[in-house]
Amino acid sequence: MHPILLSVAQAAGGGIWGKILTVLFAILFFGFIIALHEFGHFSTAKLFKMRVNEYSIGMGPALFKKTRGETKYSLRLLPIGGFVALEGEDEESDDPRAFGNQKAWKRFIVIAAGATLNIILGLVLIGVMLGITGSVPTATVSDVSDELAAAENGVRIGDEIRKIDGIRVFSARDLYYCLYRSQDDTYDIVLKRDGQTLELTDVKVQYSAEQGYCSFIVGSEKTGFFNSITGTFRETLSMSKMIFLSLVDMIRGQYGLKDMSGPIGTINIVADTAMESVRTSDYGSIIFILAFITVNIGIVNLLPLPALDGGRLFFILIEMIVRKPVPKKFEAVVHAVGLVLLLALMALISFNDIVNLIKK
Repeated sequence: MHPILLSVAQAAGGGIWGKILTVLFAILFFGFIIALHEFGHFSTAKLFKMRVNEYSIGMGPALFKKTRGETKYSLRLLPIGGFVALEGEDEESDDPRAFGNQKAWKRFIVIAAGATLNIILGLVLIGVMLGITGSVPTATVSDVSDELAAAENGVRIGDEIRKIDGIRVFSARDLYYCLYRSQDDTYDIVLKRDGQTLELTDVKVQYSAEQGYCSFIVGSEKTGFFNSITGTFRETLSMSKMIFLSLVDMIRGQYGLKDMSGPIGTINIVADTAMESVRTSDYGSIIFILAFITVNIGIVNLLPLPALDGGRLFFILIEMIVRKPVPKKFEAVVHAVGLVLLLALMALISFNDIVNLIKK
């Protein structure tokens, strides 16, 4: 969180003004994430000398406009994102530098660049978080319950957990998430013990996220140069896998609409976490939430769904495979239908967020 916002929030004593400031911080951060995403499209389009008609930071009425060369740069009223208008992106154009007239691999890179920058920002934030906390989470067991230690096929102190129910474990976060998403308390665990890989079946592990209890605890190690780098990538992989597994569980029906949060609910979570971080001086928590959000946005945007970057990438991949572009009218219809459905879903989720805020 920005030092000025932190100091003012502290001065507000965590009251209504502290809440307002942290909500403002959350909104600005969301705007920064989207602006960075659009900068990925903008910078790579410029790199490939494509024609960029406009690059805008913010949405709504323009507060400031300036044209440099062929591109109009604008700053808009609402700090909730931005956009890049590429010549020939959604329509036919005779301009040889138009987006639609470029080679497929160039268009692929331009579309993928936005989500890529979001994920890179997540990497940077994770690295900052590890530096602030001074420790790197591991998947090495540091303590076990008496019941598990006494079991014949139990987990022991010093074991490195590698897989749970066939899912690769990178750090403590996705390890506990694998335990959380299971339907029972019995797991198949792959671990390394004394340099050997062991496969334990039907291991009885008690885990409760609500009570903060687990039959075994994994530890951490002090931050150093090399382990902070590897730890940053492990934590980001862990985060990405958690997001993917959550999407899978949502498709399977394990989560419903009431379990989902849109921008309103997420902004409230960020604001509450920021206030708690100020109160406890635990700034690692808010940085983790911010990293999780930006990685989440990056990954979701890469999903092959209409109206998202991943949907556009999917059509470009088809073009690269069959060596023939998908008809623009057909692609436009698919994206238009997808956009309507996406907006309808966002409206439902936002309504659910508002109801939850009122109840709270």
